[in-house]
Amino acid sequence: MRYRLGSDLKKDFPILSTVLPNGKKIIYLDNAATTQKPLSVIERISNFYKFQNANVARSAHYLGEQTTIAYNGARKTVADFINASEDEIIFTSGTTESINMIAYGWGDANISEGDEIVVMTSEHHSDFVPWQQLAIRKKGKFKVAPLNSDGTINMSEFKKSVTPKTKIVACARMTNSFGVINPVEEIGKIAHDNGAIFVVDGAQSVPSMPTDVKEMDADFLSFSGHKMLAPMGIGVLYVKSTIIKALEPFLTGGGMIDEVKTESTTFACAPDRYEAGTPNVEGAIGLASAIEYLEEIGMENVLKHEREILEYAYSKLAGVDRVILYGPKDFEKRGGILSFNIKGIHPHDVAAVLDSNGVAIRSGHHCAQPILRSLNIDFMATARASFYIYNDKSDIDVLADAIEDAKRRF
Repeated sequence: MRYRLGSDLKKDFPILSTVLPNGKKIIYLDNAATTQKPLSVIERISNFYKFQNANVARSAHYLGEQTTIAYNGARKTVADFINASEDEIIFTSGTTESINMIAYGWGDANISEGDEIVVMTSEHHSDFVPWQQLAIRKKGKFKVAPLNSDGTINMSEFKKSVTPKTKIVACARMTNSFGVINPVEEIGKIAHDNGAIFVVDGAQSVPSMPTDVKEMDADFLSFSGHKMLAPMGIGVLYVKSTIIKALEPFLTGGGMIDEVKTESTTFACAPDRYEAGTPNVEGAIGLASAIEYLEEIGMENVLKHEREILEYAYSKLAGVDRVILYGPKDFEKRGGILSFNIKGIHPHDVAAVLDSNGVAIRSGHHCAQPILRSLNIDFMATARASFYIYNDKSDIDVLADAIEDAKRRF
């Protein structure tokens, strides 16, 4: 059976039938911020509360047992999805918590004065600020690798940035600003050749393309459920088994202990030792359901579809008067994110006009100020349309018309 994408999926997402007060039907192009949720995920979470709800790994009764089975099953689904082992998967609240868990749990114990931390100029603030602050805390050296004018990493300059003093290299596999897919395999090899650990931010890439942690040889990988059809408040931190013992618990309390005495405490084995308190059970179950939905489509087909929509958007907007498109023109280097500006119009005004036409996009700095500053982008902001499995070319037609409307108004 042929996989479904685009308009064939819209019926699975009731929110995409929303009609705005002005009568315009919503065209949702803000998927890099968060994706919508299919009925299967919504119903799975609803059924958990209707028929399973109990605390996990605590109660011996039937509901507690069923909840624990479902939670452990979700961990296995996530592990299989990225080619990891179950004990390498830690559930978190999202990418931001995952990266902070590394910075505090690994970084504070392993970074000393003078050690280097290297990140890319294109990183989301969640993969920039924690490393910057770690360097400040430990009196390390924070180094930011520069970019080419199209937002891709300047690899020759990056190689110069990494030295035997480098202890951490952090990089997004796909940037949220321009949708650039970075060569993480090459970057990781350079990091490891210099004795550094390699941290991959997968918040944008995991929802959009096949992910194999062994193939990219990541020491850590983080991603968020809400960007891949799952609920908000659930995320994942993958930790390579050979390094996980060096990760200290970020939070302590119930559920992560082995034995507590008046004078000392010993912690449980991974992954329990990193999941203090009552976990987001329904979020984990919802994430597993979202993964099952995406696997039915096939992650290689998700990326192919995003690129087809991106290429069509370029065909409609490239060369249009006053419209500036950002990012490389080689679509093999990109996922489904299109950042643009209209000369003379602030991106917030562009977004407001598009909203009046039913088109939902993001405007602003996208939690990525360093890249916008480094490329001297007007207003230190862009308008950003981002595509996912339920978008199709007709959505781009509406976007193009709405951009023309913005130009007429300003």
